[in-house]
Amino acid sequence: MNAWARPLLAALLALSATACSTLSPQQRDRAAAVAVSARDSTVECTRADRCAEPSPLRELAGEAFAETASAPDGQPRHRALILDEGGDALLARINLMRSATRRIDLQTYIFDKDDSARLVIDELLAAARRGVKVRVLIDQLSAIADLQILGALAGAHENLQLRIYNPTFGRAKPNYLHYAASVICCFRRFNQRMHNKLLVVDDAVGISGGRNYQDDYYDWDAEYNFRDRDVLVAGPVVREMERNFALYWNDRRSVPVERLDDVGRLLLASGVPELPPARPARPERVELMRQAAADGELVEERLARNALAVGRVSYLADVPRKHREGGSRVSGASGLAGLLSQAKEEVLLQTPYLVLSDSAVEIFRELRQGPEPPRVVASTNSLAATDNAIVYALTYKYKRRNVRELGFDIFEYKPFPADPPVDPALGAWQPGDPDTPEPSVARSELPGAGSRAGSGRPGGGDRDRRQVRDKLRTESRPSLLSTSTPANRPLPVRSQGKRPRMGLHAKSMVIDRRIAVIGTHNFDPRSENYNTEAVVVIEDEGFAQALAESIQRDIAPGNSWTVAPRGRPPVLSGLNYSVGKVLEKSPVLDLWPWRYATSYEFQPGPDCPEPLPRRDPRFHQCYVAVGDFPEVSLGPRTILTRMLTAFGAGLVPIL
Repeated sequence: MNAWARPLLAALLALSATACSTLSPQQRDRAAAVAVSARDSTVECTRADRCAEPSPLRELAGEAFAETASAPDGQPRHRALILDEGGDALLARINLMRSATRRIDLQTYIFDKDDSARLVIDELLAAARRGVKVRVLIDQLSAIADLQILGALAGAHENLQLRIYNPTFGRAKPNYLHYAASVICCFRRFNQRMHNKLLVVDDAVGISGGRNYQDDYYDWDAEYNFRDRDVLVAGPVVREMERNFALYWNDRRSVPVERLDDVGRLLLASGVPELPPARPARPERVELMRQAAADGELVEERLARNALAVGRVSYLADVPRKHREGGSRVSGASGLAGLLSQAKEEVLLQTPYLVLSDSAVEIFRELRQGPEPPRVVASTNSLAATDNAIVYALTYKYKRRNVRELGFDIFEYKPFPADPPVDPALGAWQPGDPDTPEPSVARSELPGAGSRAGSGRPGGGDRDRRQVRDKLRTESRPSLLSTSTPANRPLPVRSQGKRPRMGLHAKSMVIDRRIAVIGTHNFDPRSENYNTEAVVVIEDEGFAQALAESIQRDIAPGNSWTVAPRGRPPVLSGLNYSVGKVLEKSPVLDLWPWRYATSYEFQPGPDCPEPLPRRDPRFHQCYVAVGDFPEVSLGPRTILTRMLTAFGAGLVPIL
């Protein structure tokens, strides 16, 4: 059978099977009744504050609201905190959940069932049982992939509600056949995903940014973790976050989990199941995080005291109407374009996938044509670091345009950065390792990243590796190019490293060192046209400088390679450039082997004491070319990358 005929046949079979397996409205009502009747109504706390634990992070909201009430200019006041380290990001979430007195609202794109995700589930259930109203909204594409857990949560407690956004085919757990069928019947709707990530506690404190609920977002994975970023905000703007969440919660695409066909069928067949017991890969790490979240002094020292007092904060967020009325025309995050077009001196852009939409290209072209164009610095993934090689192929395809025409200074993140923002004790050191000094104890008391092979714990490494090898990475999805494994798993690299590999996942921007943006928007066509997104915009020079320093750390020579034009060959340089430029515009042919720009590694020495900008005349004296795909152990896969570069232009809007 033809290779392309198999997915087509599978899709047709899936459509017919789905039609036969759909529950009737009456069956859905009965399934919902089963879940509702099973929900526990016992409340363990009778106090007005629902036995909430004191939290230094929650106190930030009190300070912000008090200053707002007494502000002579009537302008709101806020507290804002950058959450760079994964361990800190999880600590903040757990601590805030325990501080809730009325309500917790959680919105996310991915929710796994690994150690960090199960810890969050347990904390949400504990909050519900003490009387806090908990609402959880997960996009279907990467919702909890376990019907037993979903069924158990559907009937766990009357204070806990779980809804799934945009459940194509009326199911919580799609399989490969559904992905294939979506190409035929409902391609656009299937690709309209809720990419927002938001946690709101009592309308007072909110967290938004790039992190989902999966170990690799919190430096807990044994093989591959994300360098990500969130922002915690306390103050009046959180009410706007809550209102935006409510729009999604009440939208017709948000379906109670008990009303979905696969979960409903389970409930009708056997009632509400017991929540499967937690079996953490590293129970000692989970227990340490629980203890840390209850330690007010630790939370104050690591987090609350680092929060900055800021003034103007806005939450630019899409609304579900974007999926009904089409693309960026009704995008709440479209205000980013207006902010970007005002740049005068510098734009620091950080995105895991440097694939620009047509409108973004025009904005940067206009900036470039000004009398004194701002410097544009782009921090993104290398092929060795990315979780999505297919998307990187498009970054590679347009490298000449981004460097030459738009004037970008591009820095590609390394798979084993020398100075990543993680707890130095976690993942970088193993007992008995003679090559790595033992870190200080001050930053090692909180569990952040499980080190490679289970931190040297006998018997732990193999289990950890099996666990991560079988799971889908981040925003990956099954591909029609492969019936067994995702086509966008991280590619193999030459160096093994002493800690897990890292890939950039942060989505941030700093404009003229005065406007800071942190959120979910990848600044790409998919974010613009298909996904719903949200960003926090903080107009404050101190906070913008702090975010700029965080990005600059990521682009330092030990953490990123510099992308720059190649040294000019002695002959045919003009022909090479012209042919590459022409073929770049072709969606079906771009196999020209000599690229305008490549990756460079800084070589410090007596004549090169400090890194240089790529335009410096001495650049090629201080930097050595390391190839287009440094550290990647591809072999024949290089051909695949070239093929995707050649034929991938038409996929830009959905990748």
